[in-house]
Amino acid sequence: MVLVSGFETASVECLAEARSRLFPIDQLDSKVNLRFRCVRVRCSIIGISDRLFAGSVTNPHMICFMKRYRRHLSVLVMTALCALLSVFDAWAGDNQEKFTFVVVHGATAGGWEWKSTGNCLMKDGHTVYRATLTGLGERFHLANAEVNLDTHINDVVNLILFEDLHDVVLSGHSYGGMVITGVMDRIPERIRHVIYLDAAVPEDGECIYDIVGGPPPGAVVKDGLVHFGWGNPEGPYPTNTPHPEKTFSQPVSYKNPEALSLPVTYVAFVPADQKIEDRAKTDKSWQRADARGWTIRTFPGHHVAHQEDPAGVASLMVESVADKNRVPSE
Repeated sequence: MVLVSGFETASVECLAEARSRLFPIDQLDSKVNLRFRCVRVRCSIIGISDRLFAGSVTNPHMICFMKRYRRHLSVLVMTALCALLSVFDAWAGDNQEKFTFVVVHGATAGGWEWKSTGNCLMKDGHTVYRATLTGLGERFHLANAEVNLDTHINDVVNLILFEDLHDVVLSGHSYGGMVITGVMDRIPERIRHVIYLDAAVPEDGECIYDIVGGPPPGAVVKDGLVHFGWGNPEGPYPTNTPHPEKTFSQPVSYKNPEALSLPVTYVAFVPADQKIEDRAKTDKSWQRADARGWTIRTFPGHHVAHQEDPAGVASLMVESVADKNRVPSE
C-alpha cells in the first residue's frame, strides 16, 4: 500500500497498484478516478525534480530552472490540485440523491429546535420541512386543553398532503415518535423511510404515558397544559413552552399493514457517561425497534444531540435512508 501525503512522492506504477488494491475497478466512481488522476499528475510533475538529482535531466536550462523553483513548483501544483479536488467534491455532492425530510420535534419544543440541523441538510441540497405542532413553538398562541395527539398527527399529515410531498423521509424526536407513528399509520404511501431520533416507539393503542410511566416528577398540569419547569413562554425566544396534556394521554393507532412494512431506523443518542450495552438493556424503545427488525444506530450525545452536533445528526439522517429492515425477531 502506498500513501501519498504532504510533499512525499510515489511512482505512477505504485499508485496504480494501490488504486487497484484499495478500489476494484468495477467499484470506482468517476470522482475517485479523477482524484487518482490528479495525484498521478502531481507525482509525475514532482517526479521531474526527483529525476533531476538522479541525473536523468541533462538540459542545463531545465536543471537551472528546477534547482531554483523546485519548492515553488511543488506548492503551486498542490494548490492547484486542492482547488481542483474541491470542485470535484462539489460536483460529486451535486450528483448524490437528494431527499425530502419532514422533521417532527419533541415535547415543549418547536420546529425552531431543528433549524441548525435543517440548515445542514439544505446546504447539501436536501429539502427540509420542520413541522411545528399545534400549541407549541411559534404556534403557542393556539395552545388549549383540547389539543390532543390526533391534532398533532393531523398537523404533520396535512403538511405532507398540502405540500404534495412524496417519498418523504419522516423523522421524529422524543415525543415526536408518537406523532410520526400516527402519521405512518395514516399515509404510509407518502413515506420512503422513517427515523426515530431518540424517540418514543409505541405499540398500537399506547400513549406516551404508557411508555414513560406518567408525567415526570415536578411537572405540573394547569389548564390542560403540562408545565415541565424549563423554558419560559414569555421569552426570550425561541424557547420551550408548556405542552398540551391530552397529547400524552391519547393512544396512537399503529396497525396499518403498509405502515408496519415501512423501513425504519431507530437512533439512540448515547451520552459519554453511558455504555451502549447498558442503554440497550434499559431502553424500551430500542428493544421494540430491535424486535421489529428495524435498523439500530447510536449517536454520541445527550437527548438534544441535534443541538450539540447538528451537522453530525444531519449526516446520520442522510445515511439512515439506505437502511433496510431485517426479519423481525420472534
